[in-house]
Amino acid sequence: MKVSVVLPTYNERENIGGLIGTLLGILGDAVEIIVVDDNSPDGTSEVVERIAGEERRVKLVRRLHERGLRSAIATGIAHSGGDAIAWMDCDLSMPPEVVPGLLRALETSDIAVGSRYVRGGGDVGHSPLARLFSRAINLMASLFLGFSIRDYTSGFVVARRPVFTDIQLVGDYGEYCIDFLYRARKRGFRVVEVPYRCVPRRHGQSKTGTNAVELMRRGVKYITTIVRLRFSSWGR
Repeated sequence: MKVSVVLPTYNERENIGGLIGTLLGILGDAVEIIVVDDNSPDGTSEVVERIAGEERRVKLVRRLHERGLRSAIATGIAHSGGDAIAWMDCDLSMPPEVVPGLLRALETSDIAVGSRYVRGGGDVGHSPLARLFSRAINLMASLFLGFSIRDYTSGFVVARRPVFTDIQLVGDYGEYCIDFLYRARKRGFRVVEVPYRCVPRRHGQSKTGTNAVELMRRGVKYITTIVRLRFSSWGR
């Protein structure tokens, strides 16, 4: 199975080279890496461009007039050619060594999710406030949408290509993952969770939110998505 790994970047110059190198070493010739960079001012795209010039398995898509996590992932999917498509954060908080386990999980599923909230998983990569926020959002999602998925906001996903002919990514930041996983399960796709431990980012600043105001702003979108999905299922 050939896998396309989509890496959405914004100001990840110090992390991206190490992540690409580790993924290439782990996944071998059956991988293509697609970096979608939103015109990072720190020179992330230049780092990737140099790597791509020497390594045929690496592609760079540089977006000059568009930004956003969900749309960057969608752009990478559109440029991919693998039988399976993966995406993950580029700050090394999601260990690339977990990707082979996610791929193995596709032997019996359609979507494999790196999960912090199943046995064996954990989160030491975020502040206590951010962890509390994530736990609260995922508890609400489970209560409203079902406990068959524990980490609705994972953002660490591998899925078979046919999934994307049926489901398109919708949303802005982390809420896209809630929408994607819920709709996939409702459509009958098999979703499994593989434990991983989220660790502190190596370099740079977190984009998740560093204070209560930023977390609450994101929380409104998460909650709105959860309620919309729940009510739409009632309507059906």
